[in-house]
Amino acid sequence: MDNKIPAVQMRNITKTFGKVVANDKVWLDIYRGEILALLGENGSGKTTLMNMLSGIYFPDEGQIFIDGKEVVIRSPKDAFDLGIGMIHQHFKLVDVLTAAENIVLGLKEPGRLDLERAGQRIEEICALYGFEVDPRQKIYDMSVSQKQTVEIVKALYRGADILILDEPTAVLTPQETDRLFAVLRNMRDAGKAVVIITHKMHEVETLSDRVAILRHGQFIGDMPTKSTNAQEMTNMMVGHAVTLNIARPEPVNPKPRIEVKNLTVRSIDGIVKLDDVSFTANSGEILGIAGISGCGQKELLEAIAGLQPVEGGSIDYIRDDGTREPLLGKDPLAIADLGVALSFVPEDRLGMGLVGSMDLADNMMLRSFRKGRGIFTDRKSPRKLAEDVVTELEVSTPGINTPVRRLSGGNVQKVLVGREIASAPTVLLTAYAVRGLDINSSYTIYDLINRQKQAGVAVIYVGEDLDVLLELADRILVLCSGKVSGIIPGRGAKKRDVGMMMTKLGGNNADE
Repeated sequence: MDNKIPAVQMRNITKTFGKVVANDKVWLDIYRGEILALLGENGSGKTTLMNMLSGIYFPDEGQIFIDGKEVVIRSPKDAFDLGIGMIHQHFKLVDVLTAAENIVLGLKEPGRLDLERAGQRIEEICALYGFEVDPRQKIYDMSVSQKQTVEIVKALYRGADILILDEPTAVLTPQETDRLFAVLRNMRDAGKAVVIITHKMHEVETLSDRVAILRHGQFIGDMPTKSTNAQEMTNMMVGHAVTLNIARPEPVNPKPRIEVKNLTVRSIDGIVKLDDVSFTANSGEILGIAGISGCGQKELLEAIAGLQPVEGGSIDYIRDDGTREPLLGKDPLAIADLGVALSFVPEDRLGMGLVGSMDLADNMMLRSFRKGRGIFTDRKSPRKLAEDVVTELEVSTPGINTPVRRLSGGNVQKVLVGREIASAPTVLLTAYAVRGLDINSSYTIYDLINRQKQAGVAVIYVGEDLDVLLELADRILVLCSGKVSGIIPGRGAKKRDVGMMMTKLGGNNADE
């Protein structure tokens, strides 16, 4: 790559937020005709660096060169004018508009806006790279992968030839991921520069041509992907050797703890989110829930926790002696008193999970810790608990008196999960526990979940990464359009088979 001018050269890029140095004199080259994977732990400065390239932030120090010419990028418009487009995790689309209307929204084109001509151009772009987009389809009728495709086509329509994708496969099925990768390779082969920010090492190895690694805001190094491996990349990100094996101990004396029968749930709009769902979650076992985003995973966990109105069916909590306690009709606090803890990592972590203006210790007081002993040794006070969570989960914070809103998304997430685990539950409902977390932090969470399982807790785990689900779960319940497509053993399950069950192409209704 040294024999040609990079599409992007970032030199001595520094960005601070108060006393926090997000990027420290970073050097980075991005080339056309390659897919670059940008790696690093949470808080390493990956997204901040790309946000400066895409015009969301402005660097405190340093220079940016596009095709060898120094540029100043003060806004996303400046970035677009330079051919730079960033596709974020949370899409910036208007649901009631069509794909074509979203793609041309805000563009100043000469003459009267011609949607038909825009649609033809969109179809040309799709044909060139292998996209599948109906310009006339409304956004609210689209799947997550279709919305993502619209975002990418929008960037290409506006002339982008340097594309940045932040966690592009977070909520995609294996089949959708394969299609996206095929498109990205086509874009690379057409001379585009593609940057992906991801924590999924197997995707890095499969897709990227080169990797660049940040650690604590500093550039550590880059290398061709073919000359390295997941272990080496992880060690470079963390700064020391890391074990990349998810333990899966055999369940010990599993007993039914939660029994769900014929559960039906509708949304406020009257849409069926869960349709006649039945299963049993056992103590000392991890039951994984697989499904395309929006297939009822959220509603299922919230129904068990008493946060979701239920139209029909039953949910029973089963004690060690076999006696049953119906959960339907109980308020969330009464259900929590039975030991049912819901650890959700919502899109709005602060709005739904924690109070941003409160510090770590005060957020710990939002939960009751009256039950038995958890993994944290001392629960005499919320302050001590906060200190234990910070230590155990390696939360990066100036101190436990720091307002939660000042923490990075990944660290907020650790606090959320740690708080629920610390409550010593008998049932742990966890959704998206490692969403957006770096690989080292993710494996810490997997270990904590396994320790809960070994302590006899019934764990119901909703995850976005099928590879992890297949390694972690003892059984996997697959949801498709709110129905149970099948319940299969985690050991020996095949990724593509589960992916097909998620999309109605396969199914096994036997609870094995």
